[in-house]
Amino acid sequence: MNAYREAYETAKVQAIIAACSTIPGYWATVYFIDRVGRVKIQIMGFFFMAMGLLAIGIPYDKYWVNNLNVGFMFLYGLTFFFSNFGPNTTTFIVPAELFPARFRSTCHGISAAAGKVGAIIGSVGFLWATHKMIIPKGSNDSFVGVSWWDLHCGMMVTYFFTRETMGRSLEENENEDESTELCLFGCFADSSLRTNSTHSEIATA
Repeated sequence: MNAYREAYETAKVQAIIAACSTIPGYWATVYFIDRVGRVKIQIMGFFFMAMGLLAIGIPYDKYWVNNLNVGFMFLYGLTFFFSNFGPNTTTFIVPAELFPARFRSTCHGISAAAGKVGAIIGSVGFLWATHKMIIPKGSNDSFVGVSWWDLHCGMMVTYFFTRETMGRSLEENENEDESTELCLFGCFADSSLRTNSTHSEIATA
């Protein structure tokens, strides 16, 4: 096909994926974010993205016996769903709630810029790094490699270094270090308990 037709077909597929997985993922986050919590949604998103990518990447060649496979497209769409019902949404919600008011815009911009730098580094160096990995024959090293990063880096960094902001005001989040434990190893604690602790300390004072 010519370049115009190829671009049209690519855009059509991307629109279908967005309509079936990406947009529902955003709405799922909107519904659950104040019921489940930011940290739990982000960890869950990384985990299910990794599982979906492993399910795609390990038996990769078997999906393309007939050049088209519904199972592949379903799992591929599922990874987009949990990307948006996960880190793709929470990573711009949490910075807006955690940074102090006087620095919020600047720090949120720095945070977003760091994400873009990470995307550039990943797109340039990630495929090279995955080629060094030992994976089963017939598997796709890119999908398997991304799942490894989701499980080891995404989930671990979220668990140990991301604070839960559910049920807390901006002022409580801003005074986190003064009223509660440090984030390391304490971020996954129940936010309602930490909020009640903060209120009791204020009342006692």
